[in-house]
Amino acid sequence: MQFLLAFIVVGPLVGAVAALLPAPPGLKGKSPGQAVLRHGVTVTGAILLAAIVLALGFDRDHPSKMQATTDIKWIPTLNVRIHLGIDGISLPLLVLTALLTFLCALYSYFKMPAGPSPKAFVALLLVLESGTLATFAVLDLLLFFLAFEMVLIPMYFLIARWGGDQRQAAAWKFILYTLLGSVVMLLGLLLIGLKTGTFDMVALATDNGRGMTTSVQVIAVLAIGIGLAVKTPMWPLHSWLPDAHTAAPTVGSVLLAGVLLKMGTYGFVRIVLPIAPDGMHRFAPYLAAFAVAGIIYGSLACLALAKRGNKGDLKRLIAYSSVGHMGFVLLGIASMTPTGVNGALFANVAHGLITGLLFFLVGALKDRYGTADLDTLSGATGAALYGRAPRLGGLLAFAAVASLGLPGLAGFWGEMLAMFGAFDPADGLSRPAFLTFMAIAGFGTLLTAAYLLVVVRRVCMGTPDSRPPEPRLVDVQGYEIASWSPLVALTVLAGLWPAVLLGLTDPAVHKLLAGGKS
Repeated sequence: MQFLLAFIVVGPLVGAVAALLPAPPGLKGKSPGQAVLRHGVTVTGAILLAAIVLALGFDRDHPSKMQATTDIKWIPTLNVRIHLGIDGISLPLLVLTALLTFLCALYSYFKMPAGPSPKAFVALLLVLESGTLATFAVLDLLLFFLAFEMVLIPMYFLIARWGGDQRQAAAWKFILYTLLGSVVMLLGLLLIGLKTGTFDMVALATDNGRGMTTSVQVIAVLAIGIGLAVKTPMWPLHSWLPDAHTAAPTVGSVLLAGVLLKMGTYGFVRIVLPIAPDGMHRFAPYLAAFAVAGIIYGSLACLALAKRGNKGDLKRLIAYSSVGHMGFVLLGIASMTPTGVNGALFANVAHGLITGLLFFLVGALKDRYGTADLDTLSGATGAALYGRAPRLGGLLAFAAVASLGLPGLAGFWGEMLAMFGAFDPADGLSRPAFLTFMAIAGFGTLLTAAYLLVVVRRVCMGTPDSRPPEPRLVDVQGYEIASWSPLVALTVLAGLWPAVLLGLTDPAVHKLLAGGKS
C-alpha cells in the first residue's frame, strides 16, 4: 500500500517527463499530437486505477488511522521528512483528484483546447495532478507547502497559453494572488516548526497545540489562514477566481474548481484545526462571518449575471457560485464541531463532482454556440437548449438542481451538515452569533436556488419569440458521455448513500478534533 501511494504521487511526474520525449515509432499513431494526448489518458488512467485499488485496500474499520505510510529522513538539520499517508479525510480527495484529471485527459484527447503543442499541455496537466495528489498525501508541513505551490505554475500556463479572451491578465492575477498568499502562509508554517521543533503533521496534531502559547497559535493561524483563504477562495480574497475561470480552457476550469479550491479548505482541516486549536478558536467567528458574506455575495453576483440584458457569462456565473458554495465549507469548519467539519468535507467532494460537471457542460455549450453569453444562449426561439440539444439541456438542468442542493443529490448533505454545525458550535463559541450565521446561510440557499433556476429557465427553455426556431445543435457525443457519466453517477450515489463518504470522514474528524485520540 505504501508503494502504491508513492506511485500515485510520483507517477504523474514521470509521465510528464515522458510526455516531452519523442514517442516510440510504433506508438505515434496518426500524429505526434494524438500520441501524446493518448499518453496523457494512459498515465492518468493508471493513476486513477491505482487510487481505486488503494481505496479498495483501505481499512474501513479504522479510517482514523494513517495508512499506506512512508516516513523517510530528507533534511535532517531541519527535521524535515518525506512523510506520506492517508486517512478517511484525505482518501476521498485523492480519488476525486485522480478521477477528475483522468476525465479531463480523456475529454482533451477528443477536444484539445486551441493553443500551442499538445506535449506541453499534457506535461503541465500531469505536473498539476502530481502536485495536487501530493498536497492530500503529505504529512510534513514543508512538503505540504512545496506541493501546494507546485500546482501554481502549471495552472498559470494552462490559463495563459490555452485560455480564451483576457487570458494573460487572468493568469497574472491568479499567480500573483496565490503566490502572495503562499508567502504569508510559509511564515506561519515556519513559526509552528520553529516553536515546536518538528514539521510532522501527525505529531503536531497529536500535541494539539500544547507546544505553543496562545499568542503563537493566533499569529500562526492568521498567517496560514490568509494563504489558505486565497486558494479557497474566501470573500473578499476571491477576485482572482472569476477572471481565471472565465479565461481558462474547459479542463482548466474543471480542475481549478474541482480540485485546486479543495486544497485551501483541506489545509484548514488538516493543519489549522488540530495543530493550533486555540488560535482557530479565536478566529472562528470571523471565519464564519466571512464565509456567510461570501455565500450572499456570490449568490447576488450570480443573480445579477443571470438577469436578462446584462450580458452575463455562464462560466463567470458558475465561478461566482463557487465562492458561495465554498462559503458553506468554511462555515462548517468554523463551527469546530464534528458535524460541521464532516459537512465541510462532504461539501468539498460534492462541489468537485457537481461544479466539475457544470464546467464540462458550459465548455460544450461554448464550443457549439461560440460563446458562453447568457443572452445568446437563451436564444429568442422559445426552444433554446431543450429544443436544440435535449440531452445536453437535461444534463445542464440536472447539474443545476444538484448544485442548488436538491435532496437526494450530493449537494444537499454538505450544506445541511455545515448549517447543523453552526446551529450548535463548539464550546466557547457564541451560539447566538453562529445562529445568525446559520440563518444568513439558510437565506443564501434560497438565493442559490433562485439564480440556478433562472439559468435553467433561460438557457434550457429560452425566451418566447415569434421568430422561427433555430436549427438543432449537435447533442451529447460519445466522448462527452464517457467524460461526464462518472460525475453524474457519483452525484446521485453520494446523494442517496451519504454514509459511503461520511463513514470514512467521521471517525477521522473525531480523532482530529480530539487531539489525535480516537
